[in-house]
Amino acid sequence: MQRHLIAPRLVLAAASLLIAATAGAQAYPTRPIRLIVPFPVGGSTDTYARLAGKLLGEALGQPVIVDNRAGATGLIGSRLVKDAPADGYTLLYTTNSAHVIGPLLHRQHTFDPAADFTPITEALRFPAYLVASAKLPARTFKEFLALAKSRQGALSYASAGTGGGSHLACEQMLDAAGIKALHVPYSGAGPAQTSVIAGEVDFLCDSVGNSQSMVRAGKMRGLALAAAQRSPAIPDIPTMREEGVPVEAYVWQGVFAPKGLPAGIRDKLAAEIARVMRMPEMQARLQKDGYDLVLQPPDQFARDLVAEQSMWARLIAEKNIKAD
Repeated sequence: MQRHLIAPRLVLAAASLLIAATAGAQAYPTRPIRLIVPFPVGGSTDTYARLAGKLLGEALGQPVIVDNRAGATGLIGSRLVKDAPADGYTLLYTTNSAHVIGPLLHRQHTFDPAADFTPITEALRFPAYLVASAKLPARTFKEFLALAKSRQGALSYASAGTGGGSHLACEQMLDAAGIKALHVPYSGAGPAQTSVIAGEVDFLCDSVGNSQSMVRAGKMRGLALAAAQRSPAIPDIPTMREEGVPVEAYVWQGVFAPKGLPAGIRDKLAAEIARVMRMPEMQARLQKDGYDLVLQPPDQFARDLVAEQSMWARLIAEKNIKAD
């Protein structure tokens, strides 16, 4: 008789756990949420984190407080979230530069971008935008390619830091085009852009949002996008693929939680983030900056992280790129 009672008891126990988990997700959140950004105040990632956090807080009925924890190519902020309780009250808003590429630049990888976190969504992405000094005698991407090939190794390019998205995007382009150039790393996108405007460095792989105002002002030249298709924000700028250089290089921004976040809370966050990212205020900003809305679901985001990690690992090893 006792054996026949075991199965029903297990079913009841499982049902109780499911009801408790569902109730927890429905009640969440009951207090403020901390959104860690592993970059300084004022950059693109911080800007979007603050706008998304404001809209998400209004949607969830609890404040979302942005906490900037910069340093070590984004690793400091990421480790803070990795070691936090998996209760949905500490989240990470980061980029592939920090979360996927950053750990690969160090001999001892401090975390796995997928396995050590709960991926929630890849929110948005933007392609690398090749911009050049107005002093460079090349007005189109084709002219730039011809010039660079005629001066192999003589041209130089700026980046926001060794191993960052701007560095690796330019490396991808150079490889695909059969060009050699000197890499000059800076401590951020601002100083890198300033060096190109001044003509101290010849070109830069940046973003439309960060560089297009300088292009319109005539201080730099916009040459090409490392994207699958042209951007509505700059429809006159061709893709590199159109010009015979088959390169696509994107920087994405996404949201993570500590490993072990309950699926109910994960899915609730993914759904609410998707909703606020589609709001008119966010859409207007995305269009202005030339960014693409992605909103990948958690499972797909996790799979893509693994594939991207492998791709960047190969490039970093081939180029022997190491953290500063």
